[in-house]
Amino acid sequence: MNLSKSIKVTVVEAAGGAAQTALTSDVLDMSGYEGVIWIALLGDVSDTSVLTLTAKGNSADSVSSPTPITQKATDAFTAGATSADSKVLMVDVYKPTLRYQFCSLTRTVADAVVGGIIAIQYGPGVKPTTQHASVIASAFGLGVTS
Repeated sequence: MNLSKSIKVTVVEAAGGAAQTALTSDVLDMSGYEGVIWIALLGDVSDTSVLTLTAKGNSADSVSSPTPITQKATDAFTAGATSADSKVLMVDVYKPTLRYQFCSLTRTVADAVVGGIIAIQYGPGVKPTTQHASVIASAFGLGVTS
């Protein structure tokens, strides 16, 4: 199976330096997809930093007046001295009720570096999928050579 033909990968938020500010992703049109996995890539996270990744939906292609998704899978995570360094937060939204989806990552109490946020849309109605412009190279290999 070639998974890359059954998913669409998009960088929806660029890296963010050490801060305590919220990051809001780009909006995705979920038309033709069954779900989306949001992955926030973390860098150096300070002790006591509270991180929350929340998936949101909207009836319009906008981040204004969003509806938080009830399938929220990641609640607040309070970092220890190194427990969140170079880790990820992930939320999977299956069969969203609203066509347009985005996410927010809040960083409170102490600084956290974010390496970016990636969205993986899955379950396309039409295959193969075309990758987003943020994917600059993609390859598929069959088998392993020595």
